[in-house]
Amino acid sequence: MRLFILLLVFNTACYGQSMLKIQVSLQQKSGTTGELLTALNRQPGVLISYSSSVVELTKPVQLTGREKTVEDVLIAICKKQPIKYLEQPDKIVLIATIIAKPKHTISGYVTDKKNGERLIGASISIPAAGLGTTSNTYGFFSITLEQDTVSLLVSYTGYTPWVQPIILTSDILLNVEMELPSIMNELVIVQATAKKNTPGQSISGTLNISPRFIKSVPAILSESDVLKTIQLLPGIQAGNEGSSGLYVRGGSPDQNLILLDGVPVYNTAHAFGLFSIFNADAVNNVEVLKSGFPSSYGGRLSSVVDVHMKEGDKYQYHGEGGIGIIFSKFTLEGPIQKGKSSFMVSARRTYADLILRLLQSREEDGTIRLTPFFTDVNAKANFKAGPNDHIYLSCYMGQDKLTGKENYVYQNDTSRSEYSHIEGFSWGNITGMLRWNHILNKKTFSNITATYSRYKFKTGTWGEERTDNPPFYYQESHNYFSSIRDWGIRANIDYLPSPNHFIKAGGSVTFHQYHPSNNKFYKETDQVEFDEHIDHAATASREYDAYVEDDIRLLLNMKTNIGLRLSLFDTRNKLFTALQPRFNWLYQPHTKWTFSASYSEMNQFIHLISNSSLGLPTDLWLPVTSRVPPQTARQVSAGISYNCSQSIALSMETYYKRLNNVIDYIDQTVFFNAYDNWEDKVITGKGKTYGIECSLQKTKGKLTGIVSYTLSKSTRQFEAINHGKPFPFLFDRRHEIKMAAIWKQSPRFEAGANWLFSSGRPVTLPVDSYLDPFTNEWVDVYSGRNDARLPSYHRLDVSIKFIKHKKHYTRTWLISIYNAYNQFNTFYFDEIIRNNNNQVTVKAISLFPIIPSISYQFKF
Repeated sequence: MRLFILLLVFNTACYGQSMLKIQVSLQQKSGTTGELLTALNRQPGVLISYSSSVVELTKPVQLTGREKTVEDVLIAICKKQPIKYLEQPDKIVLIATIIAKPKHTISGYVTDKKNGERLIGASISIPAAGLGTTSNTYGFFSITLEQDTVSLLVSYTGYTPWVQPIILTSDILLNVEMELPSIMNELVIVQATAKKNTPGQSISGTLNISPRFIKSVPAILSESDVLKTIQLLPGIQAGNEGSSGLYVRGGSPDQNLILLDGVPVYNTAHAFGLFSIFNADAVNNVEVLKSGFPSSYGGRLSSVVDVHMKEGDKYQYHGEGGIGIIFSKFTLEGPIQKGKSSFMVSARRTYADLILRLLQSREEDGTIRLTPFFTDVNAKANFKAGPNDHIYLSCYMGQDKLTGKENYVYQNDTSRSEYSHIEGFSWGNITGMLRWNHILNKKTFSNITATYSRYKFKTGTWGEERTDNPPFYYQESHNYFSSIRDWGIRANIDYLPSPNHFIKAGGSVTFHQYHPSNNKFYKETDQVEFDEHIDHAATASREYDAYVEDDIRLLLNMKTNIGLRLSLFDTRNKLFTALQPRFNWLYQPHTKWTFSASYSEMNQFIHLISNSSLGLPTDLWLPVTSRVPPQTARQVSAGISYNCSQSIALSMETYYKRLNNVIDYIDQTVFFNAYDNWEDKVITGKGKTYGIECSLQKTKGKLTGIVSYTLSKSTRQFEAINHGKPFPFLFDRRHEIKMAAIWKQSPRFEAGANWLFSSGRPVTLPVDSYLDPFTNEWVDVYSGRNDARLPSYHRLDVSIKFIKHKKHYTRTWLISIYNAYNQFNTFYFDEIIRNNNNQVTVKAISLFPIIPSISYQFKF
């Protein structure tokens, strides 16, 4: 019995011991690998498995004599060839070691071959390996690969793909110059999802728009408009007809971050919203984000519109311009030093004021003479400061004025009286940007930017009256002024360690200065003079932001973007903080299918105190306070797209968004210059918006275009409004259908058409009324906020271009018709009318009838 227990213990000990630690005694101290492995396998309790295709059995091995265990002998064997041992429960397996190939980096810029313009978001890929990346905002790219012979493919929408075999034995600096095809037949409006199984960016809800698409769609008075083109996209509404405001997925215009070369713009309207401040001739690229915001963006809730100006042609001078019914424009660009630096200058000016002055000069006294006017200038220059450095400088200046004058003379036999009255508006933006791009190394790109933005508004009235018998003189004036200014500096780094990661990080500091109101009153008569200046003290705030994000390739056909943004806002000795996570996911199981999802949290520390929904220049921007806290939003979205062919794509995206601390006026208070008590006139509440967006795009061929349908609902809820019950948002439209088509029959003829349909927006109308016995006046009775709706809206716009290529230039006659079938679309309800039975009806007012226009355009 004792012997049995002893054998059992010994056997258990042997089987529990690691096979690598078994003591061995080999007679031979040298031999081939095969001989030594055979000798090991003869040892008790040792079993080594191997394949002659992996292990070189004839390789000679010399032992030192100090080898005591199986592992000691295997170390000596593996030292001589690329194999390693792996212990399993019942044996030891010899396997080949994977020798890592050296890695090298291909980096450089993607540019337009003809003019040297940097191409944003170009796709750089190795199709055979399923690897790829994209060029950043400044055209820079970097991709690190194992040493090999690869085929590099660079593609950019509208350009001929660039393909080149590369023998990758060292780091390569490669600047890719891409060419436009001889025949342009592609509608450049693309969602930021990759083609084929190499997803480039994992950002959903993103659209890139080129100037060609902007210039191809019909526009009011034949002036191509960036913001009105964006209004044709699904999920984006125009607000009131003719307005350039954007209502994105149930958000208001102040919740849109609108950037011009990275500088925030606070008012985007010319002529009270009839045109936007963006001159299509000066624009290189427009990126629109409705969801899935990367952590590099912040400060607003609903959308980002990132407009990039042209850099200017580095190789030759050329220009373009146009002469329309009410204004003209001209753009000139060219090299400062050929191939190294360039400039671009673009300007627009109305001459409606000059025409009206001429026509009104013959009018009789007592007529109000209107003088509308706007102008803007875009300028940009860039300089190559070295092989790794680039300097950019850009600015924008725009100004609007509207003046009304009235003069009349009254005269009788004994006296003469003269009366004059002038009233006017003036508003405008100035932006400036200085940027330094620097390539730190083959994988790291840095960018430092200084920015300035100013929005300024003035209004004033002046009146004078003179009488000679009896002598009398009277003069009165009132001037009002407000503004907001920003100074900022930010630094960003793009780091691309491998094709599986695209890391971005950065920080910024912005100093905001608010000058909400400055009033000057002046009154003078024969006996009294009054002059008073009331200046509300300027308010300042400081905003600090830091972010980090990583675009991660999880699988060959799956990517995710994970980011985090930290914001600090310091105003009136109070610090507001916000930590905002961002997440995007993209999956392409097949070359035709793409699935995406996103989650984002956004914060907004600046409120727009608006007089109305018209986007008037009298709107005030003011910082958050302890009583009116920051607005916040959380949005989740999911989408799917299907490429039916190379030219036709279907997409669908659904979203859900919650808003907190949004503001509204208590009982629709009218607000103009009540800065002292603006916090008493607004109330904070919450909002909810959700919907689904579907679109069909055709991007190639003679006929190109996009058709979209949006089903959405947006509500607001405030404790002190509508008895605390949710009510429809002012621009909640349940259904929207949009169509944009372009037919390019030949290089000499092009036609375009837009058709829009939307449900009527909500309005608040009385449901009944009664006669007040004390005042003997009718009092309206309302059932709730926004409980009625305007009639449905629909409109057709068409345009025709006649193009002729001359020896030294190209000329185009553009004929466009806005509201081609003269649809009576209700702009607002003007009067409330009661009949004898006390039934309430309203009078509908339409603003824009059919508007034909013609313009002459040229390019050289």
